[in-house]
Amino acid sequence: MKKSLVAIFLATVLAVNCFAVNKKIVMDGSTTVLPIAQAAAEVFMDANKDIEISVRGGGSGVGATSLVEGTCDIANMSRSMKDSEIQKAAGRGVIAKANVVAMDGIAVIVNPSNTVSALTKKQVKDIYTGKISNWKQIGGQDVKIVVISRDSASGTYEAFGSLALDAQKVRSDALTMASNQQIAVTVSNTPGAVGYVGLGFISEKVKALSIDGVIPSKKSVLTKEYVYSRPLFMYTNGSPKGDVKKLIDFIKSPEGQKLVDEQGFVALK
Repeated sequence: MKKSLVAIFLATVLAVNCFAVNKKIVMDGSTTVLPIAQAAAEVFMDANKDIEISVRGGGSGVGATSLVEGTCDIANMSRSMKDSEIQKAAGRGVIAKANVVAMDGIAVIVNPSNTVSALTKKQVKDIYTGKISNWKQIGGQDVKIVVISRDSASGTYEAFGSLALDAQKVRSDALTMASNQQIAVTVSNTPGAVGYVGLGFISEKVKALSIDGVIPSKKSVLTKEYVYSRPLFMYTNGSPKGDVKKLIDFIKSPEGQKLVDEQGFVALK
């Protein structure tokens, strides 16, 4: 009898321990939010050894689909969920809840060799819709403009289309990239290129242009002076609960917002 009780006790302890080390949070979606999610996950897991966090990219649209299908706990998104996505989620019993975790500005970037340093909002729209095709048309060198855009699954693509293009289509000859990083690298290697990325992807290898006289920066995003400012989201199924709530609360905390700032984005105030 004693041996049986000991065996049952050990089995119970093992089961509890296995459950403890197997708690997992899956985050999926935006490549813009990805650096914030990765930095926060690393620090959070260091402080919570019993929780494992998986962070995946792919675009905001991928995140929304994953949340609807129940394959992620948090959908990282650099745009608001569309009405169609919210309705589809509701049809699956998922109540999409937006949690704002940071602010961002979509920077229009060019190669550092480009002599153009400023554009108007109208010029950006004309470049991306095909009315302007050479830098000499806007005071630059006689060089063809290589237009680079994000793929349609991207929240940054959706946000840029709304904020910069008044929902008009991007020109048909634009090169499409799957991530902010790919755009930044391509622009840095292509003299005539123009692209757009989140603030966290600006480096000395590219030049961010002022738009309507305002440079994209943390300050101009916070004051909303910069015309291409936007919030960044982590969507959950209903109000976050349990470990998911603990993680999002951490990201919104002073420590988490410091990580947001360190990744080059704009902390909530």
